[in-house]
Amino acid sequence: MIEDPRGAIDYAEEGSGPTIVFVPGSWDTRAAWRGLIPLLRDRFRVVTTSLLGYGGTKERRTTTDTSIDREAETVEAVVRHAGDAAHLVGHSFGGQVCLAVAVRRIAPLLSLTVIEPTAVNLLRRAGELLLYEQIIALRDRYFPAFERGDKEAARYVIDFFNRSGTFNALSPRTRDYIVATTASNVLDWRTGMGVDEPSSTYSAISVPTLVIRGEHGHPSTARSAEVVSNAIPNALLATVAGASRLLTQMRLPSLMIEHLSKLAVGTGR
Repeated sequence: MIEDPRGAIDYAEEGSGPTIVFVPGSWDTRAAWRGLIPLLRDRFRVVTTSLLGYGGTKERRTTTDTSIDREAETVEAVVRHAGDAAHLVGHSFGGQVCLAVAVRRIAPLLSLTVIEPTAVNLLRRAGELLLYEQIIALRDRYFPAFERGDKEAARYVIDFFNRSGTFNALSPRTRDYIVATTASNVLDWRTGMGVDEPSSTYSAISVPTLVIRGEHGHPSTARSAEVVSNAIPNALLATVAGASRLLTQMRLPSLMIEHLSKLAVGTGR
């Protein structure tokens, strides 16, 4: 745990070698990567954290300040605490946060990997109006449900990006955690949708970048990944065969591990 003046930040590390910092998405914690750590700790120093409002990381956004800078500052604090340039990996909203970190160029990075990053306004800017309008319609159903006290308002989001009935199929413990942290997820939405920069902004990302999407992910996330990869110079786009959104999150594919291993050899770190 990092005792930051603005609030505690989840932090844990295992292994030795080049540093990888893993950033989970909404409704997740650093535990999201526990299945991956045994595959990496013999070759890498694996650092895990949680975004604002999840796990042990204290929320520092407010309804009047939902800037993605608050999230980026938290990840930058993790990299700084690790004390070394890092390979940065983020999933979903965590991927969007990692993109912001890379654009800000404050934290020293060796590479960037984003798994199905959320990029709603990039969809609009790319002319994907149908997909964009679907997301807006989801938001306009989700927010009012939460505001009127629907404790399971999150089901709209979970079922939309996966399939109908996914929320109900989750374990009671997982559903309870989602319900308990829905307020933070609403802030995530406000944060993410507040990012409305042209795709040229991402041309400033100069580190080797890998963008990953699942073959069976929602069309909006699949297209977002493509738009993001097109915006970053020399980025690689990889599609994981047979993977849904949840599967992509829970089981990081071997191609990403191979990608990082090649970079580590190439940089000597």
